[in-house]
Amino acid sequence: MMDPIQRIDLEDVKRIGIAAAYQAGDILQAKFGKISQVRKKGAIDLVTEADTASEEHILQVIHSRFPDHGILAEESGRNTVASAYTWIIDPLDGTTNYAHRIGMYAVSIAFAVGGDVVVGIVLNPVTGELFTATAGGGAVCNERPIRVSEVPSLTDSLLVTGFPYDVRENLAPIVSRFTRCLEAAQGIRRLGSAALDLCHVACGRFEGFWEEHLKSWDTAAGMLIAREAGAEITDFSNRPYTPESREILATNGYVHAQLLELLTEKPRGG
Repeated sequence: MMDPIQRIDLEDVKRIGIAAAYQAGDILQAKFGKISQVRKKGAIDLVTEADTASEEHILQVIHSRFPDHGILAEESGRNTVASAYTWIIDPLDGTTNYAHRIGMYAVSIAFAVGGDVVVGIVLNPVTGELFTATAGGGAVCNERPIRVSEVPSLTDSLLVTGFPYDVRENLAPIVSRFTRCLEAAQGIRRLGSAALDLCHVACGRFEGFWEEHLKSWDTAAGMLIAREAGAEITDFSNRPYTPESREILATNGYVHAQLLELLTEKPRGG
C-alpha cells in the first residue's frame, strides 16, 4: 500500500493553503478596527467575529478542494472525518492584539500527514509577509529562503516570549523564568502571536522563543517553518517538541542549552 504522503501532492496542498490564508487575511484586514463585539472564552482569552469569519472562509476553501480531509481549528475544534490528512488552523493568531487595534496578528495554517506536520503557512496580513515551509524543503518568506541567526551568545541575543491564558494562576514560575532570561539576554519582546514569534526566529530576527500552554493550532505551522530554517525546537526538558507539547523552546541552536538551563532553574529561594 502506498504511503499517505506519497499519495498527495504537497505543492497542491500548499497552493490551496496559501490561497485560504490570503483570503482570510483580506477578511481580517477589512474588519480591523471595526469589531463590534468581543466574546471571552476565558478571563483573558478573546474571540471576535473576525476569528469566526476568517475560519469559516478557510474551511470553505479547503473543503472545496479536499472534502475528505480532517480539520483541527481553533474556533470549531476537530471534525469527525477519519483521515490520514489533517489541517491545523488558527484563523487569527493574536486576537487580543486585533481586538485592541494593534497590527500584529497572523493567519496560521498547517497540514499534517499521519500526525506529522509537513506543510506550514503563516501570513502577516499587515506587513504582507508570507512564511511557508514544506518538510525537507526549507523555509521561505515571500519566496526568499530564510535561516536562523548565527548569534552565538545569549548576552547578544534578542528573545521573544508569550504568556499563557492561565498566567494569573501560575504567575510565580512564569515571572521567575522571564526574569532570569531578561537578566541574561540583550532584550526580550512580547509580540502577542506565537506563530509570528516562531517565524521571526526562523528568519533570524530573534535568537530564541519560549512559551507554555499553547495549543497545536498556535504552533504547528510556525514550528515547521522554524525547524526548516534551522531552528532547534524542544520542550523545556529538552525533549523533542510536537504541537501537543505543553512547552516550547525554539532557538537558533547556539543559545539553546543556555536557555534550557534558565527555563528549568529552580526559583530563587526554592
